[in-house]
Amino acid sequence: MRWEGNRQSDNVEDRRSAGGGFRGGRSIGIGTIIVALIGWGVFGINPLTTIGLLSDGSAPPAQQAPAQRPSGDDRQAVFVSTVLASTEDVWADLFQRGGAQYPMPKLVLFRGATPTACGTGQSAMGPFYCPGDHKVYLDLDFFDTMSRQLGAPGEFARAYVIAHEVGHHIQTLVGTTAKVDGMRGRISQRDQNALSVRLELQADCYAGIWAHHSQQAKNWLERGDIESAVNAAEQIGDDKLQREATGTVRPDSFTHGSSAQRVRWFTQGFKTGNVQACDTFKAQAL
Repeated sequence: MRWEGNRQSDNVEDRRSAGGGFRGGRSIGIGTIIVALIGWGVFGINPLTTIGLLSDGSAPPAQQAPAQRPSGDDRQAVFVSTVLASTEDVWADLFQRGGAQYPMPKLVLFRGATPTACGTGQSAMGPFYCPGDHKVYLDLDFFDTMSRQLGAPGEFARAYVIAHEVGHHIQTLVGTTAKVDGMRGRISQRDQNALSVRLELQADCYAGIWAHHSQQAKNWLERGDIESAVNAAEQIGDDKLQREATGTVRPDSFTHGSSAQRVRWFTQGFKTGNVQACDTFKAQAL
């Protein structure tokens, strides 16, 4: 991926020298179920304990020191800033085509824990998006986890993760997240899980849309880049993670989708570049 020298986003907050946290509302993360299942299989930790870090609450936010921009000497932070800038360019253009303005999300770099409008963000959650403050939260150590533990190396695999979380921002802006959250408590857990799968697969498809349009604009992909993103999508499928963690697969408990589904919807977005092609909620088969 030839990303060096491209524009960097001004919307990155570096909190890696700060700390603090509180309990709050819902957040959506690509890593939540990953880490929960790994914790179950390796450490014997109930997945609901890990996921419970994202449960509802009402405490006010803790005071947070002003965030700083990451250093230009920090290659990983520069990479993240460059990918975020590309998502800004792609989605601003797509929103403009639809006659709307794109409110850009912030991306927060942190270590360990940090306060969010959705509660205390923990590194153990993996990257996640908080609808309450329109921010993506990322501990860069997760990229090492992807390479060493999840078998998903490569810079474009990491870019896919960022684009997926930005996909959740798009869902928040257009009201999809609110509709899914509005069903909470009104339907069974099984049906809620099924809605969560459709939400996550749509975010995968939106990541594919970003990949499609960013490649058209920059021609920055190299041999193996798309394959690395597809591999990442495959490695974090619910079926694969459950099988590796527990030896069994329970489709009714899926919240992010199977490996095949995640690959299919990312690929759908990449091939079409069309938002309408990402309507997972109307799809008969995922």
